[in-house]
Amino acid sequence: MDEHRYLTVHALTKYIKRKFDADPHLQDIFVKGEISNFKQHSSGHMYFTLKDEKARILAVMFSSFNKGMKFRPENGMKILIRGEITVYEPSGQYQVYVKEMQPDGVGDLFLAYEQLKARLEKEGLFLPRYKKPLPKYPQKVGVITSPTGAAIRDVLTTLKRRYPITDILIIPALVQGSQGAASIVRAIETANRRSGIDVLIVGRGGGSIEELWSFNEEAVARAIFASRIPVISAVGHETDFTIADFVADMRAPTPTAAAELAVPHIDDLMEKVLNRQSRLIRAMKEKVNFEQGRYGRLKKSYAFRFPRRLYEQKLEQVDRLTETLVKGAGKLAETKAESLLHLTRRLERNHPEELLKHSREAHQRQERELKRAMAAILSEKQQEFAGLVSTLEALNPLKIMERGYSLAYTEEGSLIKRPSQVKANDSLTVKLPDGQINCIVKNVEESEQNGRG
Repeated sequence: MDEHRYLTVHALTKYIKRKFDADPHLQDIFVKGEISNFKQHSSGHMYFTLKDEKARILAVMFSSFNKGMKFRPENGMKILIRGEITVYEPSGQYQVYVKEMQPDGVGDLFLAYEQLKARLEKEGLFLPRYKKPLPKYPQKVGVITSPTGAAIRDVLTTLKRRYPITDILIIPALVQGSQGAASIVRAIETANRRSGIDVLIVGRGGGSIEELWSFNEEAVARAIFASRIPVISAVGHETDFTIADFVADMRAPTPTAAAELAVPHIDDLMEKVLNRQSRLIRAMKEKVNFEQGRYGRLKKSYAFRFPRRLYEQKLEQVDRLTETLVKGAGKLAETKAESLLHLTRRLERNHPEELLKHSREAHQRQERELKRAMAAILSEKQQEFAGLVSTLEALNPLKIMERGYSLAYTEEGSLIKRPSQVKANDSLTVKLPDGQINCIVKNVEESEQNGRG
């Protein structure tokens, strides 16, 4: 077997790749299909599968080709692409390298507009609570637009006609083209760094969606949202809406309308001033007439016509009140003196020395009563004790023994009351008042009476 006839996998794959690359029909193809398994790498390259109901093919779109895309591809989106077919050698798979992409059935700008609008709305950038109120009487109006377009002339003419006392600061910016969005963002940031600007007009005249696209960029929307100065968007004509219109604090259909919203009309202000002037004059006249009438009534009053009589009456009142005051003060002094005397006596009675004196007397009195009671009790108890002692002595058996009696006990110590308790030769103890006798029984004799008993 000739081994030189066999190719390596790498050689075979390279050969197939060269065949693909040499085929002019595969170098510039147009394909439509549906996106699936979409993934955008951190490098910016896009990887996805392009499929229809019967087949699928791997697709790659490098960042150098997708940087200028206005929309973001998503799974399930139907697209139209232009690219070339080649083979990826490491895996041997053929795939399409995409150079251009656009939505199938809708323009890419319109799709990008709808996608960004939905995303910013979800973040809350369009909510009314974030809208800043416009100042009623702005001293300085900032205008961000092209200095050479028709919009700036309309804005300046309207501002000067309606409110000539305001200052106008024109901040030039590109309003279309690839550099338009960055230029508008820089202009908004410049305006916010300056002091004294009360309101900003950001816009341009009408045009196609491509010409107005700078105002649909995310960077412009976020710059308007972050502006500390209220922003009026003035982009296009009546029917044109941009992302900037939704984010701005106020949307004007045209640049002229934006100027009308930014400042009041001088004629309206003059009318208000004249109105208030006439009201002030009328109020002042009414006030003067009222005060003049009041002054006339005061001049005709009793106090002004007869001031001496009023003065004399007041003197008389002072005398009566003085007399009443003196009497009242004297009576009050007497009452307070009596009260003080009463309190002094109470204090003397309750003085610590008096209380101590009364306590000593009470103690001595109670001590005497206690001694008398104790002496009486002691005497009573002594008499009672003497009676008990006499009774005890009368009942004491020793006293009976003193009259010649004695007590006989058995050897076990039992008192002998009957002859039957002893027998001959028993040892006895006979106790006498002043001692005892130990003896032995010779015989026992019972009396006849005891025997009968």
